[in-house]
Amino acid sequence: MLFKHSSSFIVLIASSMFLMGCGATALVSTPVENIDTVPLKVMELTDAEKKVWGHTDLLSDTIPGMSIDRAYNEIIGNKRGKTVIVAVLDSGMDLDHEDLDDVLWTNTDEKPGNGKDDDNNGYIDDIHGYNFLGESYNEQLEYARMLRLNVGSAGDRAKAQVKLDKKYPEVLQNKQQYEQILQVVTTADKAVKKELGKDSYTKEELLALKPTTEQMQQNVAVLSQMYQYADTIDDVMSELNEGVTYFTEQVNYNLNKEFDGRSAVGDNPYDINSRGYGNGNPKNRFEDESHGTHVAGIIAAERNNGKGANGVAKNVKLMSIRAVPNGDEYDKDIALGIRYAVDNGAKIINCSFGKSFSPNAEWVYEAIKYASSKDVLIVHAAGNDGNDLDSSENPNYPNDHRFQDSEISDNVITVGALAPSYGSKMVATFSNYGKANVDVFAPGDDIYSTMPDNKYDFNGGTSMAAPAVAGIAALIRSYYPSLTASQVKKVLMQSGLRSKASVILSGEPSNSKPFSDVSKSGRMVNAYNALIMAQNISKGKMILDSSAQ
Repeated sequence: MLFKHSSSFIVLIASSMFLMGCGATALVSTPVENIDTVPLKVMELTDAEKKVWGHTDLLSDTIPGMSIDRAYNEIIGNKRGKTVIVAVLDSGMDLDHEDLDDVLWTNTDEKPGNGKDDDNNGYIDDIHGYNFLGESYNEQLEYARMLRLNVGSAGDRAKAQVKLDKKYPEVLQNKQQYEQILQVVTTADKAVKKELGKDSYTKEELLALKPTTEQMQQNVAVLSQMYQYADTIDDVMSELNEGVTYFTEQVNYNLNKEFDGRSAVGDNPYDINSRGYGNGNPKNRFEDESHGTHVAGIIAAERNNGKGANGVAKNVKLMSIRAVPNGDEYDKDIALGIRYAVDNGAKIINCSFGKSFSPNAEWVYEAIKYASSKDVLIVHAAGNDGNDLDSSENPNYPNDHRFQDSEISDNVITVGALAPSYGSKMVATFSNYGKANVDVFAPGDDIYSTMPDNKYDFNGGTSMAAPAVAGIAALIRSYYPSLTASQVKKVLMQSGLRSKASVILSGEPSNSKPFSDVSKSGRMVNAYNALIMAQNISKGKMILDSSAQ
């Protein structure tokens, strides 16, 4: 799945209707810079801070950002870097977006629209990337597909059946609850507007209303409770409508054992040799197909152009590879998408997707090793289930280890998500974690970025944390191009900020660990430190510790 969708909203509303204290936490930074103590931020983020919090500096802003602005102001300045191609292996991207149109990768060896493979790379009319989904988008989750098509091992199919039998009733119940709550709120809202004789009202006007009937008293009570979860009733209903859509799509497509979203594509998705499918237009196709656009903006939305958002990196050309549907991706599309990116010049591939079953994982492992052989870094999102990925009960694909003790390559970095509240709550409630299987953490909760049709909005997920790291990796590869993919990975991990804070995981106060124990590095990425370390390594002033992270 793509964006996270927290169930906390429905739990809070449903229950209504029917952490750290003050002080300071010691930080241990990299040898590059020492940060002594950082006070906890007690004020709510302003609207302006919410839009840029991922770029802030922990020391000066007391927000766990990546020190992007500091890196530009104090290190990059007017330095000219090398252009870096970053592939966005994702859903379709809005290629016409005002904040992305000038940072698109263009295949200059291909002539647009002539129906020929001019550059003989095996793909026709691939001007800005490639579309492996054709005109399809809605898809099943892999475990539902495995049961429909009888693919994967017998043991995995048995696990898939157990998971589907558990998940489908839960999702159906959530859908029904969202619909019921939405109906109650909508009815109450209409009644209050009629009572007030107004098309809109404030919280103060609602509370000042003197109900003359029991029904109106209930309407006011319901709406009053809604202000606990959003600033306006319109925002509440928007959230509820999103929930209805999300769970309806899961019922109709993702968990529907009989649904076949691939029929229009024309290939056999479980045959790696069934090629020639898709087309050269990786643009988003559907109204709600926004994930790839949002991810792209986090990496490299045009900086300082007076529009919407600033990406992390400049000197980037974004390659759009449409391979992630509204459901689980196919192993074949991911494997071929990685190879396409590598063969066409990408030095970084952002992979903001994942799943719990992968019947053809070996195709992806081989593609990862191929990328490694060509010095390409892969940045992967850890996932949004709030799980410990070190547990055998929580398999996550793709990965770089085959669930064994050693990695198959040293070019994959897996990223968990931070929230904007430094201290006990700085790990996003939805983020997966793991001392062995998550490498670093980066801002990923409520990130402001590009959306289709020249729009901008907030979205959250480890899907947003991964491109933040991909952006810093692009800066390193731009200004210090002699560093290998493996070295860039180590720089990102070894230069981040440490924290002695004990953090709440999965949104459960009873589930807490030291921040140092929720990822391999025990760090949150930091662009300022990373660029200093990269500079020192490139000049031979520093040697990376290959044994320590």
